[in-house]
Amino acid sequence: MFDSYSGYRMYSRLAAYLLLCVVIGLLVGKPLWILILGLGGLLLWHYRQLARLNFWLWRDRKLTPPQGSGSWEGVFNGIYRLQGKNRRRLGQLAALLGRFRQGAEALPDAAIVLDSELNILWCNKLAQLMLGLVWPQDNGQRIDNLLRHPDFSLYIKAGKFKEPLELPSPVSDRRLIEIRIMGYGDRQMLLIARDITRIRQLEGMRKEFVANVSHELKTPLTVLQGYLEMMQSMAEPGSMNAKPLSLMQQQTQRMQSMVEQLLMLSRIEDASDINLEETVNMTLMMEVLKEEAMALAQDRYELTFSCEAGLDTHGNELQLRSACSNLISNAIRYTEPGGKITVKWQRVATGARFSVTDTGEGIAPQHINRLTERFYRVDSARSRQTGGTGLGLAIVKHALNHHHSELNISSDLGKGSTFSFVIPLHLLEQSK
Repeated sequence: MFDSYSGYRMYSRLAAYLLLCVVIGLLVGKPLWILILGLGGLLLWHYRQLARLNFWLWRDRKLTPPQGSGSWEGVFNGIYRLQGKNRRRLGQLAALLGRFRQGAEALPDAAIVLDSELNILWCNKLAQLMLGLVWPQDNGQRIDNLLRHPDFSLYIKAGKFKEPLELPSPVSDRRLIEIRIMGYGDRQMLLIARDITRIRQLEGMRKEFVANVSHELKTPLTVLQGYLEMMQSMAEPGSMNAKPLSLMQQQTQRMQSMVEQLLMLSRIEDASDINLEETVNMTLMMEVLKEEAMALAQDRYELTFSCEAGLDTHGNELQLRSACSNLISNAIRYTEPGGKITVKWQRVATGARFSVTDTGEGIAPQHINRLTERFYRVDSARSRQTGGTGLGLAIVKHALNHHHSELNISSDLGKGSTFSFVIPLHLLEQSK
């Protein structure tokens, strides 16, 4: 049954059979007729084998092919061998599929496999618990027919899946889920949903805590500052108490500045639904920023302001002014006296760009990605000397997020830095 195919063996058998027919024909004196009868018998025998094969392929329920003989032995053996290979492959695929499903079930997130028409091909158990799917009854159903939240429908229609979508869970309105969709394989998509209820609760608690603590610290700091000012006015010049009182006053002012920036950061974080229909007069804002910068610089720096006329934007004026003011004050604070600071507001291909360029000492590359973190400082000692709190760029980051923009930082050690952001075209005021 397991003999391999041999062409030499088959031709040898055919030659021997024909030779036998010729010999018998010569013995009976009719070689041609005997040869014709032999070939006819051989043809009938081959058709018989074909009939057996056809019956096994279409009607017989046996898994193994019939026993072959003669030249058909190699054919039946080859079929049996291919069957064994296919069974092994199917076993390997079944084991691989089982491992894939086990891995998908072990995921901490809900997973749904979709085809190109957004029909459900497969989902894990967590998807059934978190999104209310029923498997296998929902197999082949369109995902937007089962998740009917308006935001999800718009998300699907837009087809822009770079950013995740947050929406209430279909199972419970108290739970918040984050949905991501990514393409893979042959025009298939993978939907991943995770529960972010706890994360958002912790973020809310943190924001509330920071806002409450900052608000509660404001009053005692004001009282302390008032008493320190009174004690400074009563202290005699050159006395041993003058220097400690001056240091205490500086630190109190620094704490008050930190509290004010924390309150500002909390207000910006909470103002998620800002009105982007308001028009911000950037020419007027740049004039105000220039006056503030000149007062802060005190003629110790070379300040250059450039503003393209008629280039206004939509957004929240308070937040944009806070972002621009922080960038300018940082440039002044971290540039040695005599340095040059250039502030520009100009049109670019992707919108309007605000930039602040200084000739300071620059920033090492390993620090750039962390500059917008709260309280992060490249040089803590220098920040304390200049009055930095480590919150300015965090305020800038959140303010720009509300205006569909982000902070870009480029810096060369020993040469200076450029902090910039681009307001996109759809937020610019269209000139009449």
